Amino acid sequence: MSEEKVTLESLALKKPLDKLTTKELRELCINKMPLIAGVSGMDKDTIITNVKEFLEIVEEEGAVSPYKDQILTIKGQIKTMREDKVKVESRKDRTLLRRKINKLKKRTRAMARAV
Repeated sequence: MSEEKVTLESLALKKPLDKLTTKELRELCINKMPLIAGVSGMDKDTIITNVKEFLEIVEEEGAVSPYKDQILTIKGQIKTMREDKVKVESRKDRTLLRRKINKLKKRTRAMARAV
């Protein structure tokens, strides 16, 4: 028997492994990777770790975000804006500063998730 080595590319997945449902992961393991036993009783995290182990996918832990410098500068801006907001007496100006701070916070969170 000539059994081909299963790779991530040969599976032709439409979504990343983390985005697949438990049901889809089980079907994938049963149909394409019969060497992984006991899939029907595993939870999603266990199945994903077993599949990554089977496919020899190594994840880098603690990778530094490419946006780290930008995030830090934006956080510095947020800090100064908060200090300015306390000093401003006009309600309209405080509201504008609050909304700008909120937008910047959302931007930093999006950059952090982009990794």
